[in-house]
Amino acid sequence: MKQRSGQVLGEYSKLENIDLKDPSLILTVFSSSRAGALLAPHPDTGFNELQEYSIKKYFELGDQDPRSGIKKLNITEFYDDRGDDSTIWYRSILPDFTSIQSTDLPPGATIGFTYSGLAVDPSMFLPWMTQKLVDRGVKFVRGNVGSFQEMKNLSEASIVVNASGLGARELASDDTSISIRGQTMHVRKQDGFDRAVIRQGSQYTYVIPRASGGVILGGVSQPGNIAVDPDMALRADILKRVNIMTKGEFDWVDVDRDVSRDIVGFRPARKAGIRVEREGNIIHAYGAGGLGYVYSWGMANQVLGLVGNHYKAHI
Repeated sequence: MKQRSGQVLGEYSKLENIDLKDPSLILTVFSSSRAGALLAPHPDTGFNELQEYSIKKYFELGDQDPRSGIKKLNITEFYDDRGDDSTIWYRSILPDFTSIQSTDLPPGATIGFTYSGLAVDPSMFLPWMTQKLVDRGVKFVRGNVGSFQEMKNLSEASIVVNASGLGARELASDDTSISIRGQTMHVRKQDGFDRAVIRQGSQYTYVIPRASGGVILGGVSQPGNIAVDPDMALRADILKRVNIMTKGEFDWVDVDRDVSRDIVGFRPARKAGIRVEREGNIIHAYGAGGLGYVYSWGMANQVLGLVGNHYKAHI
């Protein structure tokens, strides 16, 4: 029987082995290291079953190994673009879901709620997950490819998973793929603040504690902005919004003194939403935008099913 083989084409694809013992390389090769990675489902992006699958998987992984960087915490969400929580489909799958009284909402917010959820620390999770894959025989290779055919020729794979993120615009000729710039800052954590808070609608503001220490303050959502360097003027704006949202929990922060680093990342989004489908011996899996962690395991599970269907069709 012919050996079945596959190749996952990631966002970074001259072929050379990655030194997996070098943590700095792990964090620069994988763009997910810049993510906020708060596992808060989204009410409006669709594919709810994929989000739900991922959340349940992360709960399992976090319980199995604290080294994964998956942290349980209370999450508070605010919205200012809807009048009630009828669109919040995930209220039934997350424990301790509680609505917030209107008198306790920050200025301009129309609804709010809390629940027990999860946040991922990419600096811990990515090396941990990488090692898990290596232990199972997965080989990581860096390279540059200009087409799926070139990838198949180089790898001799019978099937290729296109998880190329922003690279899908060229590789998959998908002009609906777009880049959404994000910017956050990492500050030392205030003692006693151990919850995540996020506001969405007319603004995109959040506070996410890190399991490895410190807290992420964000953020912005800037489609089409390709500026790689941090916009220092955003520091004060982000901090102001964070303090309004949290009722001054971070009014002690001096952005010139307390910011340990500024983080800029580009969310690989798609105007039509995520794409998970098979096209011959190419399986596409991209377009999650800022919800890569939230969709990840659900998309992977769907890809697994498509791979199985591909091989069944060729038996």
